[in-house]
Amino acid sequence: MIIYSLVEASTADEALSTGKTVFDRLVGAEPHSCAVFDYYVTFDEEETTVAGKARWGDLPTAAPVTSDEGEELLERAWETTTETFQRNLNRVKQALEERSDDEIMHDGGLARHAFQQVGASCGPSICLYDQHATGIRHRGHLDRLLEETDENKTCWIVPADVHF
Repeated sequence: MIIYSLVEASTADEALSTGKTVFDRLVGAEPHSCAVFDYYVTFDEEETTVAGKARWGDLPTAAPVTSDEGEELLERAWETTTETFQRNLNRVKQALEERSDDEIMHDGGLARHAFQQVGASCGPSICLYDQHATGIRHRGHLDRLLEETDENKTCWIVPADVHF
């Protein structure tokens, strides 16, 4: 899947570097970080034939969120966030309506998995992260990040292809 990091930076290179730091945390490559994805490939990498550009086509390596490319990436990320949440929430609601407590306890119909995905703060049900590798799970968090960018920097969006 593609995940995205929103970072503050002065240049595209700085944004990509900061984005890679976020992705490093999400794959457990930094001390005291917990791996929620197996690996990532950013869209500046040319060597791979199975991930990044090879899988998803040309995406910008980093784009200011106010640019056309950045707006498109952000819209795609937020749409994926809301669709994934709604799909998992519908599965939870269905499980509560159709399954007994015992069936849910035994993960009938993967009900407990759906509950976990609705409450997740990182991993496959979250595709948008801030520069601290914190999952952006609601619109208020996203809006706050977009509004509170340091006046000397720009808010950038950095995509990465991840495996989980």
